[in-house]
Amino acid sequence: MTAKRNFFVIINPVSGNGHGKKVWLAIQSKLNLYFNIEYSFTTHPNHEIEITHTAIKKGHKQFIIIGGDGTLNNFINGVFSQDNSNYKSIIFGVIPVGTGNDWVKTHGISKNVNKALDTILNGTINTQDVGCINYLDQNISNKYFLNLTGIGFDGLVVNIVNNNRTFGQFTYILGALKGLFKYRFFETKITTKSEVINIKSCFMIQIGICKYTGSGMQLTHKANPKDGLFDITIANRFYKWDIIKNIFKLFNGKIVFHDKVKTFKTNNLLIENNNTNTYFQADGEQIAPGKITISIINNGIQFYC
Repeated sequence: MTAKRNFFVIINPVSGNGHGKKVWLAIQSKLNLYFNIEYSFTTHPNHEIEITHTAIKKGHKQFIIIGGDGTLNNFINGVFSQDNSNYKSIIFGVIPVGTGNDWVKTHGISKNVNKALDTILNGTINTQDVGCINYLDQNISNKYFLNLTGIGFDGLVVNIVNNNRTFGQFTYILGALKGLFKYRFFETKITTKSEVINIKSCFMIQIGICKYTGSGMQLTHKANPKDGLFDITIANRFYKWDIIKNIFKLFNGKIVFHDKVKTFKTNNLLIENNNTNTYFQADGEQIAPGKITISIINNGIQFYC
């Protein structure tokens, strides 16, 4: 008889407007039937990082995340900010119960709880790249992301919806509409191995590993989570009327062909932005602004898919 696999389960009970706790109660007995389980509920912001550190220190290498993109992002930051185990030895599965659930869309992981659990039970392992954000002029720890990081308008939207996600998948659309009346262009300089880009009136910068953001929007051109490259999108001088006219193109991916949008691929870039009022986000979680380098860890994490 095959020995049961050991899993540590991290549950965000308030994810998806309180759906996380309900999902855990619904599947706990099934998990115990197939796996040896330890678990912990998150109780405060970024608690997933602490839980992950403790679990890995105890020897855990396989995890199940019950939550949304933010819960997953904090788990990833926990994995890459610890030194007790090689990050490539960690494997995770996801039961998506968040607002956007954007990361799972790229990999075809179902939002149906039973199907997502079956994906973990089947045990097929995949890998993907991980992004690392390094702050150059502040005493801030590295930040890591699985899906996409953004600067400018989408960072503002994250700030707007951060404390109120009552409207489910429509939360980001409503946040974007509110953002139309609050956003400001920003000046920035982007340096890659091949070019220097100076932008006086930048609307938004997207650095993508995966395909979707903001509850289904497609703002990158050819995102591939395994090619060792970021898919970069820069929108310049995008005014309110530009957004309104192109609202549907944000969701079908055609926005990247707009004449005010530039796209390219790279594995490393320096972004210099001196405006502290510019909003930064990673995987839908607000992060500090600043002068940063962003590099890629090729096939840095394993997961059930």
